[in-house]
Amino acid sequence: MSRTPAGTPHDPRGAERFNEDRATYTVKGSTQPDIEAGVAAIRDTVKTLRPKPGVYRMLDARGDVLYVGKARALRNRVANYTQVANLSNRLRRMVSQTRRMEIVTTNSEAEALLLEAQLIKRFRPPYNVLLRDDKSFPFILLRADHEFPRIMKHRGARRAKGNYYGPFASAGSVNTTINALQKLFLLRSCTDSFFSRRDRPCLLYQIKRCSAPCVGRIEPEAYGELVQEAKDFLSGRSGAVQNKIEAQMAQAAEDLDFERAAMLRDRLRAATAIQASQAVNAAGVGDADVFALASKGGQVGIQAFFVRGGQNWGHRAFFPTHTQDVEDADVLADVLAQFYEEVPPPRTVLVDRALPEQALLAEALGESAGHRVEISVPQRGERRRLMEQASRNAVEALERRLAESGTRARINRELAEFFELAEPPRRIEVYDNSHIQGAKAVGAMIVAGPEGFIKNQYRKFNIRTAQSNDDFGMMREVMTRRFARALEEDPDRDGDTWPDLVLIDGGKGQMSAVRDALEELGIEDVPLIAIAKGPHHGREGREVFHFPDGREKTLPTNSPLLFHLQTLRDEVHRFAIGAHRAKRSRAISASPLDEIPGIGPSRKRALLLRFGTAGKVRAAALEDLKRTPGISAAVAQKIYDFYHPAG
Repeated sequence: MSRTPAGTPHDPRGAERFNEDRATYTVKGSTQPDIEAGVAAIRDTVKTLRPKPGVYRMLDARGDVLYVGKARALRNRVANYTQVANLSNRLRRMVSQTRRMEIVTTNSEAEALLLEAQLIKRFRPPYNVLLRDDKSFPFILLRADHEFPRIMKHRGARRAKGNYYGPFASAGSVNTTINALQKLFLLRSCTDSFFSRRDRPCLLYQIKRCSAPCVGRIEPEAYGELVQEAKDFLSGRSGAVQNKIEAQMAQAAEDLDFERAAMLRDRLRAATAIQASQAVNAAGVGDADVFALASKGGQVGIQAFFVRGGQNWGHRAFFPTHTQDVEDADVLADVLAQFYEEVPPPRTVLVDRALPEQALLAEALGESAGHRVEISVPQRGERRRLMEQASRNAVEALERRLAESGTRARINRELAEFFELAEPPRRIEVYDNSHIQGAKAVGAMIVAGPEGFIKNQYRKFNIRTAQSNDDFGMMREVMTRRFARALEEDPDRDGDTWPDLVLIDGGKGQMSAVRDALEELGIEDVPLIAIAKGPHHGREGREVFHFPDGREKTLPTNSPLLFHLQTLRDEVHRFAIGAHRAKRSRAISASPLDEIPGIGPSRKRALLLRFGTAGKVRAAALEDLKRTPGISAAVAQKIYDFYHPAG
């Protein structure tokens, strides 16, 4: 969320100064014309605005979004940015870079808040607090589009018909829960196509994790009872489910049906295992998300607990960025707005402090969720104890983060010294190729920064021109394509997409190929290092680091810097091999029929069912093609003409 700009008029130490009489302003790193141009652009926008709710975007000279904000009255809010003396240092820098604004009006301030969160997630502006978490949260989905509903893990858009339970904090926690639920309720987890092909029970039935509805080992009514019990359990009525199973087990023992009693006992143990795995005691809390914030050393950590039906479904720590000069309560409010832009909010959100515009945020979340949402600071009882636990976890997570950051910073300094760089690199790019005898060749680039891998900037390159099995030519092609594009998109290197260090997996040959490729593009100032495996393929840490001028260096086998560089190399290996395998798998499943325009999966299936192979389709007469179910006369003519061109 954005709030009315505020700040001190000047810095008494002289780094920044404002002269109201002469209306001149200087920012460290920004000239007076910059701030005047920014203010002029904002004033031009203000002239067109009305006091209506909406969202505004500030853009720089290149059209990149600097900041996204919302307002109850756009005219009043945006006009505040022209009062330079009242802006914080951070906002002054932003105004000095602003050259244009874009405005979207909304029906209400709550609607503006929701749109603001969407745009922040989309554009990732440098002057907004950002929730740095590009991983979607997993849910448990109990599908409702089949006579025998399937239980499964789900990520992404919730389009499938059924009941969703979550979010879970991680894939590990949802997998553990699903495994236990299979033992508890014996629900199927197989796909519909696998289900329809079965003529005998699979292994899951043998190990008592499925009731085998695919082959009629359970009636639909009995399976429906298990589904309802699963819904009750996941909705927080686990006690009633356990009592029912206990009663059934006692009855089976009384009837001397010891096999059934043993099966019910195992189900009861599964229920107990799920509850025992929950380290957070959330009994009596119902459905709630719990957020606590800790700040130290200029960094912020936020701990979240996810509680559904009194059961803890995991916890996760967040470390938002761009939090300098932003109050902790504002940071937490911004994180909540962005977090719930993708995750449906529960009816209760517990926070460890009062938030600015708390009622407005609750109203906006309620509109998004379709039910009332309450945001509150717990004061006593179980909720207060849960909040205290979240606060302790937030502090501990932040301290671990700071310790890791310190270690990373030290290793980054050592890396800069070892590779003779002017300063620690903020962006490292690592390159590798993967192929089998030159076939299905793929180049790979991974990116690492001071905080670790930046996976949303990884890139794959399908090798186009390099000759078969020519590793040097492949590397030359990859580097030419990558840096030619960089020169086109950011010739002045104003952005953050140019590397401070390039690591190449290989030896002198790869180094020579990369150096020549960059020299042809006129690039001679990007630091290059080639990492060659030692005599035992790197198992003993004997990697040799090749410099562009022919020098070689090594590191001690127990060096933390060597371990870090091996991790970078292993990550690019993993990414390159994965890209190559995916390309190879697509090629295996490809068919010559895919090349015919207008032939999709359904028509391809119909042709193969009738003729058996693509070769027989090619040899088929026109009349035979027309008799294929699902193939019209026009499509049959198109297929025939494709294989029998005129002339």
